[in-house]
Amino acid sequence: MTDAGLRHGRASLGLSFGVQGVAFALLVTRIPAIQDQYGISDGLLPVFLAAVPILAGAGSVATEKVVARVRPRVVLRWAQPLVLLALLGVGAGREMWHVAVALGVFGLAVGALDASMNMLGVSLQRAYGRSIMTGFHAAYSLGGIAGASLAWAGARWELSLLASYLPVVAVLLPVALTGSRWYTEGKGAEGKRPDGTEAGAGAGAGGALSFKLLLPLCLIMTFAYIGDSTVSNWSAKYLQDVLGSSEQLATVPYNLYMVTTLLGRAVGDLGVRRFGAVAVVRGGSLLAAGGFAVVAVAPGAWVGMLGFTMLGFGLCVIVPQTFAAAGRMFPGSSDAAVARLNIFNYVGFLVGSPLVGALGDAWSYRGAMLVPMVLVLATLVYARAFGPETARYGGGHERPRTADVG
Repeated sequence: MTDAGLRHGRASLGLSFGVQGVAFALLVTRIPAIQDQYGISDGLLPVFLAAVPILAGAGSVATEKVVARVRPRVVLRWAQPLVLLALLGVGAGREMWHVAVALGVFGLAVGALDASMNMLGVSLQRAYGRSIMTGFHAAYSLGGIAGASLAWAGARWELSLLASYLPVVAVLLPVALTGSRWYTEGKGAEGKRPDGTEAGAGAGAGGALSFKLLLPLCLIMTFAYIGDSTVSNWSAKYLQDVLGSSEQLATVPYNLYMVTTLLGRAVGDLGVRRFGAVAVVRGGSLLAAGGFAVVAVAPGAWVGMLGFTMLGFGLCVIVPQTFAAAGRMFPGSSDAAVARLNIFNYVGFLVGSPLVGALGDAWSYRGAMLVPMVLVLATLVYARAFGPETARYGGGHERPRTADVG
């Protein structure tokens, strides 16, 4: 693989992460409009919302099997357009079964998309020989901010879901298809990854996949997404109901969280190269735990927003570095490791919001914020799983000569 090919592959994959950020934000930020359009009751809405991550987990499991025969870039090339078309289907339907089918397709395609994107990211990072994974997730955060802004504009102008989604899909679909021409998996000239293993290989020297060894990273992924879903689902309610803010001010914490997530991920790879992944993950975990502690004891809205800002900077580095660590831990079966690890993204998302809600109702919402704090702190116990990236990069193989690619 030439240096130019790697740069093109990196740019096209970053574009894919950004497009996915836009699509997902457009879906989740307009849930009230979706509920109104289809007449979904409050009792039935959680069923629809839970179905998406459950089906996404199934899509990730299926992707593990598919990439044993088909390269991840092929899966990604087909999954991303399917996600965009499913999003359009959500906006275009009228009957309950329409949205059920559209959300089902969206969930399955998102699972395949998330898994294959991160597979390519891990492979490209191995080819570069240095940390670039956090940058891909920064592109996702940027897309999420853009998607949330578009959703806000659609709601502000009282546009229908179809009117909101159609122009975005019309632009992003050809962009994604064009960008997919340059997907690459960081292989050498003979179709092998820089560590010498074939794509989809299930074993290799130091690379045989063991769920027991992968389990610490699975737990870390779950804890990180419990923290993330807590902010996504409860920050506005917490600020308004517990800290007494206005309804308008209550919308600010999530925006701050998204912006600080983007900023943290934009510089995260530099931190990994300078200090190592172990130190960066430990620092992020401590900062995130501190953020939850500040939120829990905040006397007012502005201190609460400081806590949510700390959370953005802290949590943002954990997920991309967890995927990267799985690739280093199982160089001969990194695709399978990423697919299995990706499932716990959805586990955390499913567990986080109901957990905080149940604890808040039964105990207090201040006390409920201490639970994700403790879970994030548990990451410190497993932090050694993130290194050392220099001595054993790619499972003990030397760094490739492409390490100086820009």
